[in-house]
Amino acid sequence: MSHYDILQQPVISEKAYAGMERGVYTFWVSPKATKTDIKSAVQKAFGVTVIGISTMNVPGKRKRVGRFIGHRADRKKAIVRLAEGQKIEALEGQA
Repeated sequence: MSHYDILQQPVISEKAYAGMERGVYTFWVSPKATKTDIKSAVQKAFGVTVIGISTMNVPGKRKRVGRFIGHRADRKKAIVRLAEGQKIEALEGQA
């Protein structure tokens, strides 16, 4: 799996933006990706040093369309901690 397949998009929330100031970035990732895959993908894509990763599986919400009830797909979220003093410039401009 290439790093383009592993990293899907950054999480856009107030909590995620607050973490960026401390060098903690949050991404939606492929559900099949392991922590090792995510670490190498972030280091390759952004040229930074990753010191820690936390992952969580987020279940999809139930949604109603007319009289039918379905649910959104399950997703995986990764919280990536960078080495002291490093940041991802491409994401800093969004905050």
